[in-house]
Amino acid sequence: MDNISRRGLLTGAGAVVAAGALGVPTASARSLALPTTKRFAMGGDGGEIFRHKPLADVTVMQSFAFDTPNNRLFTGQLRAGRGANSGDLTLTQLSLTGTVLGRMYLNGFGHAVSIGAQAVGSTSYIWTETDVDTTNGRGRQICRFPWRNDTTLTSASVTKWKPVTGGVLTPAVDQRYGRLGVRHASPEGMRITVYDLAAASAGNYSTVLASFVQPALTAGVAFQGWALYGSYCYFWEGTAYPGDPDPAKANSKLWCYDINAGKIVDSFLTLAGNSLTYREAEGMAVYGSTDATARLYFGFASGVGGDRRANLFYRNELV
Repeated sequence: MDNISRRGLLTGAGAVVAAGALGVPTASARSLALPTTKRFAMGGDGGEIFRHKPLADVTVMQSFAFDTPNNRLFTGQLRAGRGANSGDLTLTQLSLTGTVLGRMYLNGFGHAVSIGAQAVGSTSYIWTETDVDTTNGRGRQICRFPWRNDTTLTSASVTKWKPVTGGVLTPAVDQRYGRLGVRHASPEGMRITVYDLAAASAGNYSTVLASFVQPALTAGVAFQGWALYGSYCYFWEGTAYPGDPDPAKANSKLWCYDINAGKIVDSFLTLAGNSLTYREAEGMAVYGSTDATARLYFGFASGVGGDRRANLFYRNELV
């Protein structure tokens, strides 16, 4: 869940740029044009791949990402028993049917509102926030590291970058179009800045492909994830059922933002998984290397405290 205050969002906005970041876009940078692509229809065709699956930890799934070329799925969550602001995370590798295949632990990283995955041959590289600010539990930089099962990493052990001036950084990877997005705080609110993925992987953030302020979503509803695909950005929001699975109380909503037009072009209040216990919207990511195989996934946490589970649904209609 991403529901910290605006005051907390701006904490650390004047932090020093990490070594390796070659350029820092200002908060006033305008959105730049990207080659126009198709977009997912928010109320279009779709389905689910699994429901109520356990992860490597018992906490709520915060986010997930696909390594499409290698058909791998990774999830991020807070590590049980470590405190909400510790920044200690558990990553789980799953099969595409929801079987746990491995785990990693990340100490001092952040909240895992969004993670990314990038294939380099047969190796999966994971993008996350890092360098936790323990006053709010969010990362102040981003990092990239290879997946290694049964490994524990500390924030000090990874190469990290701060390509923007704001705090509360989270990454998203657009594998199809080779881009990295960074969501971060700015004086205008949350901003998303887009870079070339190959350049960013090498620590070069000197060229900004697009930069825009996140549009206003539903007031009072928790922001729960985001994803990039082509010339569109997708947002996911929703609050857990307040004690009972009454579909009339559901507020989980999908949003589609046209980066080039600078506006929301589609939204949909979904009742997917409306029979789930708890049903908290958590995480968003894209799978697929062509329009024919592309799917926009959105997740829910389910279950009871101390035994939360993961659920993944998708949209696959492009218009």
